[in-house]
Amino acid sequence: MAENDVNIIALNLAETTDYGIVRMVVGRPVLAKEALEKAGFSIGLTDVACVNMADEPGALHQVLKVLTEAGFNVDYMYAFSNNDVALAVIRAENIPGVTDLLEEQGMKLLSQRDIYQL
Repeated sequence: MAENDVNIIALNLAETTDYGIVRMVVGRPVLAKEALEKAGFSIGLTDVACVNMADEPGALHQVLKVLTEAGFNVDYMYAFSNNDVALAVIRAENIPGVTDLLEEQGMKLLSQRDIYQL
């Protein structure tokens, strides 16, 4: 990604017996997709929500509780913290519904621009 000036902000790796899946949050996702496809990888772009929360016990639980009580299932997520801020990247079937709900609950979501500047 470096040779294409694409910054990897977050990365998650999962494997099965037959293949691996790498999920990334990157700056310049279209360019990253094109570069990886050119290198022979199967690529898909997926919408996710990125929640900014306090880096303290129970913060992630509160986010997941709100989603669960509203009937949302989390397909996958990854979370990390840096400089007293915790972020969770969440994939669910209805991302617009997830983001609307979390914002209604007063939770701060990061925009694409915010994410790319991490």
